[in-house]
Amino acid sequence: MSEDLYQKALLRLAASAHGAGRLHGDCCSGREANAMCGDSVVFDARVDGAARITEVANELKGCVLVQASASLLAEHAVGRSAAEVAALRADVAAMLEGGAVPGGVWAGYEVFKPAAAYKSRHSCVLLPIDALAKALEGCG
Repeated sequence: MSEDLYQKALLRLAASAHGAGRLHGDCCSGREANAMCGDSVVFDARVDGAARITEVANELKGCVLVQASASLLAEHAVGRSAAEVAALRADVAAMLEGGAVPGGVWAGYEVFKPAAAYKSRHSCVLLPIDALAKALEGCG
């Protein structure tokens, strides 16, 4: 793997572990796993009456890319809707295929741009987003 894939900004993001843990009480949960490498993520979410995220938490077993993606997602998920999470997933997938970096609060996904060169690592970046999207399917 290229050293630019595991740059300091990515390692710091993973270490910050925003949203690490589980929510207690009434919440929605979504689990996603990558059978190829054993990475797994559970995202818990609470939403308000307008179906906007009010709180998230995640528990994971995964590589630095999964950890960093989950941390970035948890840091900015509050206030977002299921449609916005789906749009983020599409934008990040497009970026990993050579497209533009997502804008706004999601511009931090630029740190994953080097992963575009490693097709097998795309799922690592997307796994937390997929887990949150699955959790939101069960909310509301």
